[in-house]
Amino acid sequence: MKIIHLLFFFTIFSFSISHASLNDFCVADLKASNTPSGYPCKPLARITSDDFSFHGLVAGNTNNSFKFGFNSATVTNFPALNGLGISALRIDIDQGGSIPMHTHPDATELLTVLQGEITAGFLTPTTFYSKTLKPGHIFVFPKGMLHFAVNSGKGKATAFGAFSNENPCTKILDLLLFANKLPSSLVAQTTLLDLAQVKKLKAQFGGSG
Repeated sequence: MKIIHLLFFFTIFSFSISHASLNDFCVADLKASNTPSGYPCKPLARITSDDFSFHGLVAGNTNNSFKFGFNSATVTNFPALNGLGISALRIDIDQGGSIPMHTHPDATELLTVLQGEITAGFLTPTTFYSKTLKPGHIFVFPKGMLHFAVNSGKGKATAFGAFSNENPCTKILDLLLFANKLPSSLVAQTTLLDLAQVKKLKAQFGGSG
């Protein structure tokens, strides 16, 4: 019985280890299926120096309701990140713009301001923590915390984000509430928002009901 238990725990442990942790690195083979331990490794003979370089963190499109844009480097477009537990993001926020309340349930985020002024913060059930940041300032959002960023200065603001996950999940509060098919009356009842305002926001975010 003890041997069976040991085999069981060894099997579970082996599935929890990433491919990268068993090698110096593991450039993802994106043609294969993702697994709980990451993508399978690309054959070493097919790996080049280009696999470890990424040029996609350019200015994002800010033509939207929140006046912010982003471009990210995750394992899905930068396969060398496979199993390394890290990814990156460029954020551009026009004057008066903001990044709406959102969470990353599976990643801590580190925000570094490059240009302009950004007020950033996160909420807990009992309080909030917020700071106005200037170029060179860093702010950390602990994993799972509901957080935001606002361009609080004049002109455009630019920042870079780093995540403790190679493909972090993002859940935006406004989209969760208003980009769905849940009846507007239930959204109003459970949020105490005015029904007319809920319907207006659903129309803006593409929801129905």
